[in-house]
Amino acid sequence: MEPIVQISLDLTTIKEALEMAEVAVEAGVDWIEAGTPLLLGEGLHAVVALRKAFPNHPIIADLKTMDGGYLEAEMMAKAGATHVVVMGVAHPATVRAVVKAARDYGIKVMGDIMAASDPVACAKALEQNGVDYILVHTSFDERGEDPARSPYDHLEAVVKAVNIPVQAVGGLSIDQAAEMPKLGAPLVVVGAPLVIDRKEFRPSTDRSELKLVLKNLVAKVKNSVNS
Repeated sequence: MEPIVQISLDLTTIKEALEMAEVAVEAGVDWIEAGTPLLLGEGLHAVVALRKAFPNHPIIADLKTMDGGYLEAEMMAKAGATHVVVMGVAHPATVRAVVKAARDYGIKVMGDIMAASDPVACAKALEQNGVDYILVHTSFDERGEDPARSPYDHLEAVVKAVNIPVQAVGGLSIDQAAEMPKLGAPLVVVGAPLVIDRKEFRPSTDRSELKLVLKNLVAKVKNSVNS
């Protein structure tokens, strides 16, 4: 697939999320993610607001579903999400329930292998149970305890093991994210607010600079497969 750039809105209010999403869309970002902090802070109302503001953009609801798969996916689909996230360490029945809801409502499922004891086996099982994408995800807390951990630990092996698109998530720099399509992970995600060289970029204070950073990332990602 062609490279895709996704902004993860890891913010806690709809107001901040809409501000960040507006800058990202102006910069050429393809997909918008309602990050887990946003869903915890604002619930499905955040998805409704994003869908209203950006009617033509895919919207990912990062639910990190572990149970109640059908209902959670159904709720987000009705709110306007086009993609939902289920955890690979959930019971296989939950994965299948999310996939069933996605098929019923015409949306897609992203399977997150974070915390799996065997990342490759987890990715394969997610694919077999019908998810559409695999997330190779190194968690925030894991990286906090061991900064050496990153999606690179498992990315190559997972890419080789599955036949569906892969996304790498967790602690990647802008430059590393831009290189992901070359490594077999065409779904490039960058979290917001962005922190680059210890400087935090938020739309309320750095709108023009933030837009430039994201615009450069989009250009790098789109050109990466041809360079």
